[in-house]
Amino acid sequence: MSKLKLSLACWNYDRTRALMDGSVQAEGIDLNYLCLPVEETFFRMLRNKEFDVAELSLSSYLIGLNKPERDFVAIPVFPSCAFRHSGIFVNADSGIHEAKDLIGKRVGTPEYQMTAAVWIRGILAEHHGVPVDSMTYFTGGAEQAGRAEKLKLSLPPNIKVERIGPTQTLSQMLLDGEIDALYTARTPSTFKTGGGKVRRLFPNYGEIERDYFRQTSIFPIMHVIVIRRQVYEANRWIAQSLYKAFLQAQQLSYEDLRENVVLKTMLPWLNSNVDEVRHLMGEDFWPYGVENTHTTLSTLLRYSREHGLTSNEMSPKDLFAPETLEAFKI
Repeated sequence: MSKLKLSLACWNYDRTRALMDGSVQAEGIDLNYLCLPVEETFFRMLRNKEFDVAELSLSSYLIGLNKPERDFVAIPVFPSCAFRHSGIFVNADSGIHEAKDLIGKRVGTPEYQMTAAVWIRGILAEHHGVPVDSMTYFTGGAEQAGRAEKLKLSLPPNIKVERIGPTQTLSQMLLDGEIDALYTARTPSTFKTGGGKVRRLFPNYGEIERDYFRQTSIFPIMHVIVIRRQVYEANRWIAQSLYKAFLQAQQLSYEDLRENVVLKTMLPWLNSNVDEVRHLMGEDFWPYGVENTHTTLSTLLRYSREHGLTSNEMSPKDLFAPETLEAFKI
């Protein structure tokens, strides 16, 4: 019997590479892995639903669950997680020296709904006393003019969001002082080329991010794996099959990190870093599934509601295909 042919759009991660090179096979599935940068995958999936399975912004997925059509169903696999204190940049002449100085300022963000920005706003509000509605947000391309929100948003009146001009970029606006700060997942080019005019709000972000994890046990989830609902409804078994395959691929990546005879990546102190991460975050420091990510998912759900992006009350279990929430036992 022939396998079900499915397309998967996902970037080139160590934790998914075994699916890309075929060393891990999803049961019953012939997977066509398209290795695409995340911005392209998100744009094509949200606008045109071009892939059967795809990596997707977790924030965008949550917004979609608040719409009647609910185009996608997710499995609890998180190909991208990242601490985001490092993604807050300020103009050196803006008068911003600590987080509370952001109040009343002009803040750029490529998209208001992007997951990195949701985490940054939530962390600043909850842990640094910076209310989400205490500034004006400016959205648009970080490095290329013309970027628009991928999803239509209906925000409450206390949230002030403006589009930048058709030829402007946030990176250059930050350097020129047209905005005071920038929340971003990518380091702006002007951080390197601006002669010190663009700097991080938290220069010691590594230390601050470790302290944040010690306080909260949260490793912020950025992306999730989704299946087009039409494909899922026609073949509900694929949710469990894909979930198992992603777990197997991740385990191979964990095994690579345990190998210390030779360095498989070009990081001289990789072994030391891995030891530090395990000591702080545990052996399964990049958890999949709902049980070990419940606090993280609950926090992002709360932030999404507080920021005017979603209204439905949902629990982490409501986000995923029910087939992935439990497993058989012998």
